[in-house]
Amino acid sequence: MSNSSKSLLAFLIGAAAGAVIGLLYAPEKGTHTREKLSFLLDKYKKELEDLLQELVKAKSTTDTVAKSEGQKVIKNAKDKAEKLLEDVDDLIGQIKSKND
Repeated sequence: MSNSSKSLLAFLIGAAAGAVIGLLYAPEKGTHTREKLSFLLDKYKKELEDLLQELVKAKSTTDTVAKSEGQKVIKNAKDKAEKLLEDVDDLIGQIKSKND
C-alpha cells in the first residue's frame, strides 16, 4: 500500500472519529444531531467502500516481486476498513432505531 493510501485511510478514520465526537457534544437537539451523524456516517461509509475497491484493484495489479508483502499490507488495510464499515453500519442502525 502506498503512503498516500495509508494517509488517506488515516485521514478518513480521524475525520470520522472527529465528526462523531464533535456532533455528540454539539449543543443541538438530539434528533438533529443524529440526522447529521447519520448523514456523515453514510458519507464516510461510501468513501471507505471506494477505498476498499481501490485496494482490491491495486492488489490485482501488484507486480510479482512485491506481491507477497503487498498482499499482507492490503489484507491488513482491508480488514481494518471492513471493521470500520461494520462499526459505521452499527452506528447507523442505532441512530435510525432511535429516530423511529
